[in-house]
Amino acid sequence: MRRDERERAAEARWLDSLRNGYTDVHPIVSARRSFDAQWADGGWAHDPHPEMLPPAPLPGSPPLDSTAAAGRTFFAILFWFALATSLELWWLNSPAESITDLSGIFLAIGRITGMVGGFVLLFQVLLMSRVGWLERWIGAHDLLIWHRELGGYLLIAILAHVVATIAGYASGSEVSFLRETWSMVSSDFDMITATLATALLVAVAVMSIRGLRRLMSYEKWYYLHLTSYLVVVGGYAHQFSAGQELMNPGFGRVYWNGLYVFVLACLAWGRVFGPIVLNVRHRLKVVDVVQEAPGMISIYIGGSGLGGMRARAGQYFRWRFFMKGCWWQAHPFSLSAAPNNEWLRLTVKVVGDHTRDLQRLRPGVRVFAEGPSGVFTADRSVKRRALLIAGGSGIAPIRALLEDLPSGTIMIYRAGSEREVLFREELDWIAQERRAYIWYVLGSRDDPGPRYLFTPNGMRDLVPDLTRRDVFLCGPRGLVDASKTILKKLRVPKRQIHLDPFEF
Repeated sequence: MRRDERERAAEARWLDSLRNGYTDVHPIVSARRSFDAQWADGGWAHDPHPEMLPPAPLPGSPPLDSTAAAGRTFFAILFWFALATSLELWWLNSPAESITDLSGIFLAIGRITGMVGGFVLLFQVLLMSRVGWLERWIGAHDLLIWHRELGGYLLIAILAHVVATIAGYASGSEVSFLRETWSMVSSDFDMITATLATALLVAVAVMSIRGLRRLMSYEKWYYLHLTSYLVVVGGYAHQFSAGQELMNPGFGRVYWNGLYVFVLACLAWGRVFGPIVLNVRHRLKVVDVVQEAPGMISIYIGGSGLGGMRARAGQYFRWRFFMKGCWWQAHPFSLSAAPNNEWLRLTVKVVGDHTRDLQRLRPGVRVFAEGPSGVFTADRSVKRRALLIAGGSGIAPIRALLEDLPSGTIMIYRAGSEREVLFREELDWIAQERRAYIWYVLGSRDDPGPRYLFTPNGMRDLVPDLTRRDVFLCGPRGLVDASKTILKKLRVPKRQIHLDPFEF
């Protein structure tokens, strides 16, 4: 029998046993449903009854949360209105007779792209300011997507501004492009800083290409990205000293200064003063460090009045530990348990120098946290039931989220073997208390069982009412991408798919 025929036969046996198999009553959680995709006695070890669907949720399930949709719409309208206002400044300051020759056309293009580039640059800073209201409106994942997509348009606008402006002045002065370039760059200090800012923007854009970014450590990429603030500083002066729309007193200058003040105020609060207030109020410190598994630790954080932090299961903080080798860097880690008044817990996989150093943490080490951040939370549900899909370190926010979701929630936990399953006792206990259903999908990616499950037919067999559920995804890129492909083929609406924002 050929390999593909053997695999189809194995899948058929597995699915048949899935439909007609026996019930394994867990000694702790009788509602548990799992199967082990390890080859055993010529078939697949299993114990689920997929026809036993979860009961309808009890009253009190999360209602439809329209905050994100309304906030996203309002913010998009605000963006286009503010951009149109910026372009209107060019229109009001550009008489028709100024665009009658090639030089005038180039200069008009240069001014338009300059206004667009300057506005998008400020908007980029606002997107990454970490102010809470913006994250609640848009969501951390969408903010990251907007930031990345606008980055390409920003680079194009700035480069077009530089080239068109130089070409316009070169044409008007009847000199070469290179000569005019040198003349402009060396003309005054404001143009020198603007040139350096442009060069820095190009460097940051190049290093942000996905392939190159993956070659760098998180720390190197993060601190390189911080230099992009120098682009704002370097480009500010020449906008008002050389920009026809802003050099004279009037509405244009007031409007643009207002944009700068607003964005910088959001940046200062979101990244500096807000975190300081939070940490002074709660005085966080490490209270315990637990080895969950080889290469996996949980860190318990205590403090004062933790209930007042308004953190939700599924959210994350950026944590800075005041210990030798760690104090100078902050990393984002999700809560791996629903927050309470006594402690917060984060679970860390040891994958680099920083996470390796965290294994040396001892009780009493002071902690500086920024957050809470993220909208990977139960209140973003739009349906009365949910499906959770987790794998690897993605189990941390999923395990916390399981505590907040209504009865009838189904969870699929993908792992290579039983040894790789984290929080098994906790998950089973939560499943019993919350009347949830957990499927432990164990085995390599080449095993027929898991391979079949992560197909449209396999997922539909496991969760027949999938299209009527919210789906929360967190795990390795391969797992998330495969799950998204399946959900798309099964026509699960995008608004029902929730992704954890972690990736840099």
